Amino acid sequence: MGGLFRRRAAYRNTPSPDPSRKREGRYSRWLLPSRLREGLGVGVLVLAALAASQQAHADTLVDNVQGQTIGADGHVERFKAMLMDDAGVVKALIHEGEKTPKKGFQYRVDGKGRIMLPGLIDAHVHVMSTGFAALTLDLSETNSLAEALEKIAAYAKAHPDRPWLIGRGWNQERWKLGRFPTAAELDAVVSDRPVWLGRADGHAGWANSAALKAGGVTMASQSPSGGEIIRLADGSPAGVLVDNAADLVASHVPAPTPRDYDAALALAQRDFYRRGLTAVADMGTEMADWQTFRRAGDANTLYVRIMAYGSGIDSTVQIGGPGPSPWLYADRLRLNGVKLYMDGALGSRGAWLKAPYHDKPDTRGLPRLTQTQLGNLMSRAAMDNFQIAVHAIGDEANAVLLGAMEDLAQTYKGDRRWRIEHAQVIDPADWPIAERVAKSVGLIASMQPVHQTSDRLMAEARLGPNRLTGAYAWASAKAHGAVLAFGSDVPVELPDPWTGFAAAISRIDESGQPAGGWQVQERVSRETALAGYTSDAAYAGFAEKRFGRLAPGQRADFIFVDTDPMTAAPEAIRKTKVLETWVGGGKVWDAAKPEGGAVGAEPVKK
Repeated sequence: MGGLFRRRAAYRNTPSPDPSRKREGRYSRWLLPSRLREGLGVGVLVLAALAASQQAHADTLVDNVQGQTIGADGHVERFKAMLMDDAGVVKALIHEGEKTPKKGFQYRVDGKGRIMLPGLIDAHVHVMSTGFAALTLDLSETNSLAEALEKIAAYAKAHPDRPWLIGRGWNQERWKLGRFPTAAELDAVVSDRPVWLGRADGHAGWANSAALKAGGVTMASQSPSGGEIIRLADGSPAGVLVDNAADLVASHVPAPTPRDYDAALALAQRDFYRRGLTAVADMGTEMADWQTFRRAGDANTLYVRIMAYGSGIDSTVQIGGPGPSPWLYADRLRLNGVKLYMDGALGSRGAWLKAPYHDKPDTRGLPRLTQTQLGNLMSRAAMDNFQIAVHAIGDEANAVLLGAMEDLAQTYKGDRRWRIEHAQVIDPADWPIAERVAKSVGLIASMQPVHQTSDRLMAEARLGPNRLTGAYAWASAKAHGAVLAFGSDVPVELPDPWTGFAAAISRIDESGQPAGGWQVQERVSRETALAGYTSDAAYAGFAEKRFGRLAPGQRADFIFVDTDPMTAAPEAIRKTKVLETWVGGGKVWDAAKPEGGAVGAEPVKK
């Protein structure tokens, strides 16, 4: 997701379910109406009170389960019971043929014969944008421009007090519009105040005339480097601003308050819990985000584990100073590294390609950094031992990035685990470079399986039939030494690991298309998919010794589900229901209770 919307941004008590151990695309934010802020604030306080009320408990046995995790050897390990200590850390797994303990624990959780898996990890999210997206206008399900305009008009009528109307999710490809929407079309439904709407991929914004005026965007305005002002035939701004050009308007959007941030984080966490996610990698963390995470940690309301990557060098240094932060709040928060952008996205034709776009031969996309700029920024981050994560979608962007990684690996040696975020189109000729980088400093391919199914038709149009071999090439990335870390890029897509898992093993979408799968040579095994959402996603964030597997010494993050992803058909996996989610030995989601139950629910007494 693109950085298209500008934002301004010591542990006291361990969260109750997990007592402390002795180890150690940015979407707009807006001022919520006071009644909504107050209502959400009360919810946060209630969760905090519930969490604080839970007392530390002694060892707990979780038995009668069909347990599965990635083992130390990288293969699936099955077990029938698990013992965890009063710090919410796994003490032992009990396998078939081994005796289940009858004593030595204070609590017992009856798994009722259900499937038990490690808590899942989304390796590429935008945490605060996820929460704010839930509080703004959502156009992601609209199927036509007319439907979107109708929804925008209704939203404006329902919120007459908001000085700006903010939203996201439009997609001219889904609308089959054949062009970008215009400011005039927005003006027809809202002309009395600025409207600013992010494209589904986060790499373009749609403005009405009032928003263009607020940003000073006129016929005389020049497109900034790494961005484009889409224009009408007469040269005037059409209303859509791509990548870096979006800041011309986004910088004028009213900033939200800390209370708004807190409310958004609470909503994002709840969405993660109910989908079985217990940890995420936040791509593009800014100071305001970090402060929000810290407030939640201090208040005992941070439960999802967040591996943060600062938005550019300056933000990262401001957040953490030189070098990554220590793990905070019992392994719930760490500043890992730096997020950089090499290009834009295919949907808005901002992805940087080696050859012109098949459906628009006059452009190859929008590089957001030169090779020299990229190298300088990566070097500055590496000097402070920050992990580097770079957004690269087009084949030219990936080629330049891989070349920079190989050059810098001569200077910055060791276990670096440099990350390519998305890696959507890689020229097969560049796989040998990827393999050399993987062998020298470690290479993470942070990819989103659901992008392949949702982007398929658009990717075919953008690339043409002869450049699809290296598109969404998960199996090839793994074969050339990259570690796969799977995610969703929420709010570009839903943070649904089950849809991603099904896509990863089938390359077929929810409607069963295309028959037999798309570029099926790139699908991966179920074992690889499970690792991509658990152990390898943890490894990608230098967290493999703390969480990501169910094993002695690891945090007891686990879920109960109604479907076995290792045997069920892809269409059944997509419909998986998460029954319970546990983080650090404490239950944070229970589908059987109203609204998912209370955070910090007690285990069942023996």
